[in-house]
Amino acid sequence: MQLDLTTTETIRNSLVYASEEMGIALRNSAYSPNIRERMDHSAAIFDDEVRLLAQAEHIPVHLGSLPWGLAKTLEYCDREGIDLEEFSMIMVNNPYLAGTHLNDVTVIRPIYSSNTLVAYTANKAHHADVGGKVPGSISIDAKSLFEEGVVIDPRYLIRKNRFVSSAVTALSSKSRTSKERMGDLKAQTAANITGERRVLELVSKHGRKLFRQACAELLRKTEQLMRLRISTIPSGTYQAQDYLEDPDGHDIRLQVTLTISEERLKVDYTGTDNQVSNPLNAVYGVTLSGVYYVTRTLTGDDVPANHGAFAPITVHAPEGTILNPTFPHPVAGGNVETSQRNADLLYRAFSRAIPDKVPADSGGSMNNVMMGGTYKGRDWAFYETIGVGLGARTDADGIDGIQANMTNTMNTPIEEVERSFPLLIKKYELRPNSSGRGRHRGGTGIIRSYQGLTDNITVTVLADRGRNGPRGLFGGGRGAQTEVNLYKRARGKTQKMRVPVKVTLVLQKGDVIEIRTAGGGGYGKAGTREKSRIKADIENELVSPRLILETC
Repeated sequence: MQLDLTTTETIRNSLVYASEEMGIALRNSAYSPNIRERMDHSAAIFDDEVRLLAQAEHIPVHLGSLPWGLAKTLEYCDREGIDLEEFSMIMVNNPYLAGTHLNDVTVIRPIYSSNTLVAYTANKAHHADVGGKVPGSISIDAKSLFEEGVVIDPRYLIRKNRFVSSAVTALSSKSRTSKERMGDLKAQTAANITGERRVLELVSKHGRKLFRQACAELLRKTEQLMRLRISTIPSGTYQAQDYLEDPDGHDIRLQVTLTISEERLKVDYTGTDNQVSNPLNAVYGVTLSGVYYVTRTLTGDDVPANHGAFAPITVHAPEGTILNPTFPHPVAGGNVETSQRNADLLYRAFSRAIPDKVPADSGGSMNNVMMGGTYKGRDWAFYETIGVGLGARTDADGIDGIQANMTNTMNTPIEEVERSFPLLIKKYELRPNSSGRGRHRGGTGIIRSYQGLTDNITVTVLADRGRNGPRGLFGGGRGAQTEVNLYKRARGKTQKMRVPVKVTLVLQKGDVIEIRTAGGGGYGKAGTREKSRIKADIENELVSPRLILETC
């Protein structure tokens, strides 16, 4: 059978849906609310040369790092004599090999047809607790990777289609919620087997030779399309700077230079500050994720997400900087916060070249909330992120209250929070007056507050944009800064205390922790906003009349 365009596209779309089906299997099989409800997981399929063939539209920070992480993991296995044999699976969470942070456990399955390797399936899922200093495992002050939780180098999770019990306990025994860890690991293996089944169906239908030819062709065509899209961006050099807020009070500089020429994009982070002694470092895989994500959003959603789309892009992040730290610097916050700042930074640089396609800053934080303790004789750990306002665009307001850029999770339903944990959601609403003013306003942030229903709940909040609000573009105003408030009852009165956006504290029964997330930056001058839009904002209680008068 000869390869034709129809066959290539059929195989490409079949692989894309197979990766989506992997995600469905993982979600439906998972034990923890973080995966089952928030869908904090990702899945992808690779060819036998470790080139990305297809990925589900899951979590950008996972997906961009999976190709880098798979290659690093296989290099480690080859070096250490770990054979990826048929009917096996490998697990790893070491971020310097897997590409994100310790909570994200990667599981890899080699796929064989007639004793010949034809592909890999891989997925990554955020386990709500992997040990470490605090419940949820993402601390604000860890000095080493080993303080953030259990570090697992690549090892067999499955051999001959049977679980390796020592691998399961390597993770579960270090977690405060061991039963969840075992259940979620099993869900990850189910996802890989689902993807394997679909790949083998394609190989059986089309033959191994034609399948490989089709995979090579779809990557070639994707690269050709991406080169064409890059060529439409004006050639030149474009720079930007942005800042991340260190817990000690100073700002950490991120700097990027984009060079566009001859259908290629070069990204250089020279000038970025050195790695730090807290968890805001982002491993190189996370940095790649930001580049791939932003580039894809600006070059058209018809460009498939595979190896071909990334081939014309080169990225240099000097080793020893916050965007390419050295082992064993802590990295938990780099995956969730520094990744967001990197996205804003890249958009800012691209705005110099294609201003009509780039939004203002988003809320710029995943607003991570970790809680845990002991309740009714059992340990528990809770993790979620909270949405923000998206930045406004040249032709539209920013979206209100949504997970932005490098995250793409759902919220945790209130019913699930209150059913599974000793918590009561006191408030969950859009945050008035948080959007950046402009011809098009930024999206509004969110207010979400939690009341403890038992004593001694350890809470960690890891957020950003507490000092430097999201910036607008072309005269647009800044979005509101992130705020974290603690409410405590004392002598019959409720006392409100403003606390840092990066903080660990202890709630007693009845205490409330409230997170007010940042709004998106505005686009264009506020005085040019249409009166009908202003009226709608006031009627929807998103903006107060007083604030409108102050900014017009």
